Amino acid sequence: MQTVPLLVLLLLVLSAVLYRRLWSKHNLLPPGPPVRFLTGNLHQRPTSQPWLTYADWSKQYGPVVTLRTFHKTEIILNSARSALDLLDARSAVYSDRPVSGRIIARSSMFQLSSMDARFPQYRRMLLAGLNRRATQRYRAAQEQQLTVLLRGLAKDPEAFLALIQTYVCVCPSLVSLPTAHSYVAAIALRIAYGYQVSAEKDRFVTLIESASRAIIALRQSPFYFELFPFLRFLPSWFPLAEFKRAVAKHKPVMDAMVSVPFNWAKTKIESGSHEESFFSHHFRPDESVGDVPQGEEEREILKWTSAAIYVGGAHTTTSAIASFFLLMSTHPAAQQTAQAEIDRIVGNGRLLTLDDQKHLPYVTAVLKETLRWAPVAPLGLPHKVTRDDIYDGYLIPKGTTVIANIWAITHDPEVYPNPFVFDPARHLGETPQRDPFDFVFGYGRRVCPGATLAEESLFLAIANILAAFSIAKAHDAEGKEVEPNVEWRTATVTFPTNLRCLIVPRSPDMLASITM
Repeated sequence: MQTVPLLVLLLLVLSAVLYRRLWSKHNLLPPGPPVRFLTGNLHQRPTSQPWLTYADWSKQYGPVVTLRTFHKTEIILNSARSALDLLDARSAVYSDRPVSGRIIARSSMFQLSSMDARFPQYRRMLLAGLNRRATQRYRAAQEQQLTVLLRGLAKDPEAFLALIQTYVCVCPSLVSLPTAHSYVAAIALRIAYGYQVSAEKDRFVTLIESASRAIIALRQSPFYFELFPFLRFLPSWFPLAEFKRAVAKHKPVMDAMVSVPFNWAKTKIESGSHEESFFSHHFRPDESVGDVPQGEEEREILKWTSAAIYVGGAHTTTSAIASFFLLMSTHPAAQQTAQAEIDRIVGNGRLLTLDDQKHLPYVTAVLKETLRWAPVAPLGLPHKVTRDDIYDGYLIPKGTTVIANIWAITHDPEVYPNPFVFDPARHLGETPQRDPFDFVFGYGRRVCPGATLAEESLFLAIANILAAFSIAKAHDAEGKEVEPNVEWRTATVTFPTNLRCLIVPRSPDMLASITM
């Protein structure tokens, strides 16, 4: 009869020991908001624009802030120094991904893959195929899609968001807009597979839209296993195993997102009717290419790296161009300075190419300042620590999720004086401020391998839009300027909401060269 009380006593003792161990480890962590028993900081976690809350907390607790939810530990890096010290200098320890992200978007997706045997091959292939020299192969495709974008703006300037947008679900308020001729989507598919977007409801764009919606739906599912990993072993019919049912539901479209374009590109190459692309450069039906033998494993890697070009870069580039429209409409002086620089280079009304960039430092500064002022992924993607580490005397335990608050870093007054002022000139002169490209494309082994391609696509779009059009605030029914209400969608990749602009061609000659 004494067995039950003894078992209860034993459980209480074990619980007390476990709690004491967790609490003693908690005391070694970097500072953060006070925690509650068991739930930690669950009640304080921000649900809207969390990067702003984290930046405010850093003023009270320091640049490295700890959050706890039950037993899970997250550390937020709010300074350039801490992000570079840990995610760059110690990238061997800080480059893994949390389990939840890998299951949400499939473990084989490069952006969310773990540091397993495949990751070095993913990274090596993408870096080789998307470095500055390699991207020269794609310039003709970029410039052709640029012409489509400019013609679309000339024909229907009010539909500018649809022309640059990648996915309808990037901004839920735009679900009625077509995405067929999206500048960014078309470039990404062209470079990844040699596929040309042409129809109003293009099949590949529609497919990837569906997969994007699936990813969002999965992210919104209650993934309790992130807090309690043992729940992953529950049968799918169990009430708390909703995440398993959600993954099973969306698995077909997630698989199709990578397999359908892969099979299309493979068939094109085998028939000899393909266009040069990242895929065609690496795929050979009957031979090896460099250190990439064409076995089943290597083709699987090629399938996911090709998909990564679209998934990883398309919506981020779209976000940056949208922010550019917003900033030009509210900063006419910066716009006019950039246009004056362009007019000195292309007086005959021709379109700008990437060869012109070295002669356009102010336009390049506009691009950098856009990404600094409105980083497309304010919190980037989470990192996971693979072993216990010590930083500035604090413990960062193995398994901790580490997040770089890119927004806080690019708005740090010690790095960028007057950080809330949009000022392209801060990136010019003999002593320019820190290049935001050092922060906005990620860190260490997880830095975006397509950063060069994104930079080039953004420069082409921004420079030629400025050359061909003037951007101003939208007008209401009475012809009065409408002051934009700048708000940002809360998501991994943010997006300005309620964005409206007035876009007007600058000259008949330029308009003629676009539409001819």
